[in-house]
Amino acid sequence: MTTFEDILEEAGKFGRSQMRIVSIFCLVSVPFSFIYVGIVFQGFTPEHWCRDPAVTEIRETCGWSLQDARRATVPLMNSSTGVMYSQCQRLDVDWNATGLTCDNPENELIQAQLSTLPMTGCTEGWEYDYEGRQSFVTEFDLVCTDAWYVDMFQATLSVGFLVGSIAIGYFADKALFGFGTKGGWMVGYVLITELVGVEYRRMVGVTYQMFFSLGILILPLLAYFIPNWRWLQVVFTIPYICFLTYYWFIPESPRWLLSQNKRKEALEVTKAIAKENGKTLSKKIETLTDDNTDSASTASFMDLFKTSKLRKFTFILSFNWFTSAVVYQGLIMRLGILGGNVYVDFLISGIVELPAAFLILLTIERIGRRLPFATANIVAGAACLITAFIPDSMFWLKSAVACVGRLGITVAFEMVVFVNAELYPTVIRNLGVSACSTLCDIGGIIAPFLLYRLAVIWLELPLIIFGALAFVAGGLVLLLPETKGMPLPETIDDIECPNRNKENQLKSQQLENLLPSDVTTNKEVTAV
Repeated sequence: MTTFEDILEEAGKFGRSQMRIVSIFCLVSVPFSFIYVGIVFQGFTPEHWCRDPAVTEIRETCGWSLQDARRATVPLMNSSTGVMYSQCQRLDVDWNATGLTCDNPENELIQAQLSTLPMTGCTEGWEYDYEGRQSFVTEFDLVCTDAWYVDMFQATLSVGFLVGSIAIGYFADKALFGFGTKGGWMVGYVLITELVGVEYRRMVGVTYQMFFSLGILILPLLAYFIPNWRWLQVVFTIPYICFLTYYWFIPESPRWLLSQNKRKEALEVTKAIAKENGKTLSKKIETLTDDNTDSASTASFMDLFKTSKLRKFTFILSFNWFTSAVVYQGLIMRLGILGGNVYVDFLISGIVELPAAFLILLTIERIGRRLPFATANIVAGAACLITAFIPDSMFWLKSAVACVGRLGITVAFEMVVFVNAELYPTVIRNLGVSACSTLCDIGGIIAPFLLYRLAVIWLELPLIIFGALAFVAGGLVLLLPETKGMPLPETIDDIECPNRNKENQLKSQQLENLLPSDVTTNKEVTAV
């Protein structure tokens, strides 16, 4: 019996065909980052305070800036971030009777009176320190009592990711390959790892995610030069219209076709790959089979819990997807509420992500998957907890530790995708990755509420939650098996008996070595 790994050896483990497929899939990874965390810019909440028509009239008459008018007419309030100008209430006074003049906008008497004057709500809307730019927050006044709509925006996006992951993962395992943003990204990851040899899986997987990090670097530049959130959304969307053409350029996974008892189609795809790679196949391809073809047609969601090992994998991987999403999105969205230059801060944090891919490449073949995966989570958790208790006066130390946390969770996020694809057998791999990654989307639904609502209580409180989650995730990873150097499991039985494939390959090699030379000669390459 010949396995797909045997045939891939002849067709080329990473030839021109696989390079082409991986390259065009990497293009999908870039704009996915725009969709994933674009809310930082599209839903940015700038400094704001109540609009007062009388103050506006005085400001225009006196030629004051918005900041001058705020200093003169907006009272200071205590908040979770310290003393700041009131954002949701204004003074209920007749400014013409206060003695406020153009020559003295910061009259000491006026400032002393501000805290004792009556207050009212922002009935006339808000002023925003965001001149020349527009987010959907400033367009629709989604601040104060309506601030939760911003949380709902990101949560709704994650609900879409959730539905797409389940639906597209399921349909991908039924040979209907779709391209939603999240679902298409996940299925693309699975496909490229199934098309290459075991020694190239880590490289293509990490490269695929590096392009996501590249998108993170491009995003603040796009947002800076495109100041309107609507046009920014158009730029985010256009690439996905182009990706629809991939249907005619991307082959189905031969591994999956074999698992679905579609041997003829699998042979055709494999021959096409070999031809593009300039290789010829031996007659071994005629005996290409899959161990689990009988059960493939009945593979379902319940197969993820069929055995004790699969149940353990599903629980641990799901929790890690959840944690990675909450911590990663939380740390990124936090940049929008810290009060600095969001474009510069986002760019710097994006640069921090780049070493993540190189750390993975340096460690996973030397050390393995499990230890770097667990360490990344624990480092991220420790950094979040430490950052929460560093005083704001130690700005650079606080920023440096936060960057370590961002690096750690980026490594963990990239590793969970990688390990998830390696642990599940071919027959349920797409479904397994998609099902576990649904917890990522649930994390994405929770993350904005967790960040924005808890930050109102104490700005650093979300970091405490992030740290605790990451620590638990790191501990659970240590319960997973090591997949370094192991062939991708083809069947559910391979999960329970992971050494069976290696033993069968060894026996086959030993048998071939014992055969007379004329017999082995007849088995040598015959062009197909």
